[in-house]
Amino acid sequence: MKKYKLILSILSIIVLMLTSCDPSVESLGARDSSEITFLPLITLEGGDVILDCNTTSYLDPGAVASAGGVELELFTEVSGKYFGGSSVTDGIDSYDVAYSAFNTDSIPATNFRSVLFTECNGDLVTSIAGMYTASVSRNGSSPDGYQNNGPFIIKDLGDNRYAISDAQGGWYEYGRGFGVAYATTGLIIKANNIGGNDFTSEGTVSTGTFGGTNTFTSLTIDPIAKTLELKVDWDEEYDFVTVFTQTDIYYN
Repeated sequence: MKKYKLILSILSIIVLMLTSCDPSVESLGARDSSEITFLPLITLEGGDVILDCNTTSYLDPGAVASAGGVELELFTEVSGKYFGGSSVTDGIDSYDVAYSAFNTDSIPATNFRSVLFTECNGDLVTSIAGMYTASVSRNGSSPDGYQNNGPFIIKDLGDNRYAISDAQGGWYEYGRGFGVAYATTGLIIKANNIGGNDFTSEGTVSTGTFGGTNTFTSLTIDPIAKTLELKVDWDEEYDFVTVFTQTDIYYN
């Protein structure tokens, strides 16, 4: 029995020596090789953009997408925050320009640019259009963080009609920091007599993600102070009073 085990051990050693010298036999783990994945990177050409209200054309600075030094196909999507445009050339609005790309493993990357297409400031006698900051109160309360926010846009639609970017004065968008998805967009005001503070709305509007119905109450103009006081009633048992102050300083 011992002799048999000895012979078996010798044969095993011989076979192992022969196979280890045979180049046709792969060693353990020879096929277990790893691949390096390069994550995609998007680099903006330039920064955020502010366009003068009289701008007639726009060429986006663009961006460069790459992974491991190899350029990738770049996808671009434009969305207007308040007035629904899908291209900066659609006119006055605050736009988000999103650049995206994918590497060979379909791993995504995204980068953003802000483009603010400003509205020309009216004289608040014949036109209330323009760029504004805002301070807002809700049911008479205005905590810290709800003053001097912006920018807000009052867009001239022609025929004495104006669209207001956020009828709640940014209470949720800026004050709470929830973003534009919680803004109250879509309020259109008809100026029957600016000097007489005679305005009517073209209907109620909803508050972004929250919903509900906002009803226009009044708009009071002070052309000397360059302010507008807007009052709306939200059916969630809140009344909003916003003081818009016309400004030449734009930020987003």
